[in-house]
Amino acid sequence: MKFDRFAQGLAKMTGRPLTFGVALVLILVWGISGPLFDFNDTWQLVINTSTTIITFLMVFLIQNTQNRDNDELHIKIDELLRTTKRAHKALLDLEDMDPAELHALRKHYQQMGEQDGQQAHTD
Repeated sequence: MKFDRFAQGLAKMTGRPLTFGVALVLILVWGISGPLFDFNDTWQLVINTSTTIITFLMVFLIQNTQNRDNDELHIKIDELLRTTKRAHKALLDLEDMDPAELHALRKHYQQMGEQDGQQAHTD
């Protein structure tokens, strides 16, 4: 998918210190140029519009990379569960459960953890 490759590349580029430095320099230039424009409305509009557009686009970029990272993590965890003999195979399909089922399963695992903790103290 072209967008996924584009988003990954752009996310890597925007996450670099150099990119942060460029953005910081642009903000400083804008701030220093204020007296040249008498801090007028157009001068303020430039930074407001620029940051709004960049923020709007970055939301979609971040969401795309988070979705990808989340999918990768799920695949890795699914593989670990699949290859672990004592793992509950039902855990492979958690994303298909409704919130009530997830809550019940979480409660079950909390109880198991408490029991394991109690057994560790008695050993």
